[in-house]
Amino acid sequence: MKMREKAQVMNAEEIRRSLVRIAHEILERNHQHIENLVLVGIKSRGDTLAYRIAENLERIENIGVPVGAIDVTLYRDDINLHETQIQVSSTEIDFEVTGKWVILVDEVLYTGRTTRAAMDAVMDFGRPAAIQLAALIDRGHRELPISADYIGKNVPTSRKEFVRVQLEEEHGVDSAMICEPDSE
Repeated sequence: MKMREKAQVMNAEEIRRSLVRIAHEILERNHQHIENLVLVGIKSRGDTLAYRIAENLERIENIGVPVGAIDVTLYRDDINLHETQIQVSSTEIDFEVTGKWVILVDEVLYTGRTTRAAMDAVMDFGRPAAIQLAALIDRGHRELPISADYIGKNVPTSRKEFVRVQLEEEHGVDSAMICEPDSE
């Protein structure tokens, strides 16, 4: 399906500022658990954002927070609903999650199904003390009772629209766009 860009909702500076603000909010909310804090990015862009948040935490408080990445493909409840061939990437969590305060990081929060899958995947690595969620963009339309603890920006969308986040590390630019199917 061909997509048409409808509107830019975040530029590079807005993304940068949002990630700095999220880092400050994480520190404020978790100051008593800082030594047990870990970040787990949901592939494929949440992991990049998790590393950026960790860099911000280090700049702000001079603390090193472990960062991992998780692929939730095989944990999704809609895996059999798609006709496309399933591609799974690697999960990199080389630290203990039991007893830790896990911050899941994703670029877009939509139905909540990816977050639910990520929580299931993290639980396969141990039993965290708590799981919190940071999302760069919350676009609404939840199908599960999941909400983000830290949000870069709320972006109301219709169900036919998509939010495409591009990051410097992968696309050479930081931006977030609302896209819709091209009618041509």
